Amino acid sequence: MPVYNNKFAAPNYIEETIVDVNTGEIIGKVRIKPSGILWKPKSQQKYYAVTLGQFDDWITKPATGARRISG
Repeated sequence: MPVYNNKFAAPNYIEETIVDVNTGEIIGKVRIKPSGILWKPKSQQKYYAVTLGQFDDWITKPATGARRISG
């Protein structure tokens, strides 16, 4: 294998646009970083952000109604 002088930079985050399947309208964007999770509703300029610890504390509480699934 040849020695390369360049490499691909790893992304700093993963971002996905959430779209309503019925209307095709954008609902918002979710961005996942090693340090936290960010949410930006449609038509907003800034993200709402929580640390991964805050997200973990919230999502695992029974009051959220979240349930464990496979996959």
